[in-house]
Amino acid sequence: MSLSGVVQLFVGKPVHPIGTDGRMALSDHLRELRARLLKAALVLVVGFVVALFFFDPIFAIVNSPYQQAREALAREALGEERTIATTSGAAGGFLLYLKLCGLAALVGTSPFWLYQIWAFILPGLHASEKRWTGIFAVIAGPLFLAGIALGYLTLPKGLELLIGFTPSDLTNLVEFNEYLTFFTRTLLVFGIAFEIPVFVVLLNLAGIVKGKSLGAHRPWIIVGSFIFAAVATPSGDPFTMTFMAGPMVILFFISEAIARFNDRRRERRSINAGLSPDEASPL
Repeated sequence: MSLSGVVQLFVGKPVHPIGTDGRMALSDHLRELRARLLKAALVLVVGFVVALFFFDPIFAIVNSPYQQAREALAREALGEERTIATTSGAAGGFLLYLKLCGLAALVGTSPFWLYQIWAFILPGLHASEKRWTGIFAVIAGPLFLAGIALGYLTLPKGLELLIGFTPSDLTNLVEFNEYLTFFTRTLLVFGIAFEIPVFVVLLNLAGIVKGKSLGAHRPWIIVGSFIFAAVATPSGDPFTMTFMAGPMVILFFISEAIARFNDRRRERRSINAGLSPDEASPL
């Protein structure tokens, strides 16, 4: 059987279940969901296999922030290394391969499986909603990647501060699986934090939040951004907190400006909504 036949077997025959009235039966929804889930799973498996061949570069990328922090502490300790990355158990190395390659496959194939989610939801949206979701998909993706990049750049400083609390006569043995969890959580928190302004604009477009209300509560939102950064960052050091909260505040200012502009545009439409073509507007 050819490769296309195997894909056809798993995914199913291509169908066009949307009727003339624009509706789709529940069974067709479920079949489409199954097809898209199988496509995403197939691409994830392929990505995992490809990642196995690039384990060493992936491991170097993940381990680099830890090594930078260790080298900085070693210089401060006059060349004495105080931290060692380890794995535990007989199967520790094998599980490390699986976890790192699985994480790389999940991140590397994210454009494809995120598109499958979006394509499944898209037929149920109105034309204006489709336009806005497309715009925000283009904006949210780069913002999420920017947050991850910033988290990766600030991670060595946070690790250096945390490991620096170890007394000089003790050795800090870091189990690598715990470090990988810490690494993943830090990057995810930074990425999600950069998405908050996008949700603020979405709430404004839905009429739930007004630009004036955002301006009135601006001081509390700024304080809340720093509190969120202090609680959300796993390292808890002031440097990482500031590097997260600073861009969040700037992005909030941008989202407030967009919300105010959208409110003014909405008010102009409401003023002119009841006017006839021959009637002068109040403006």
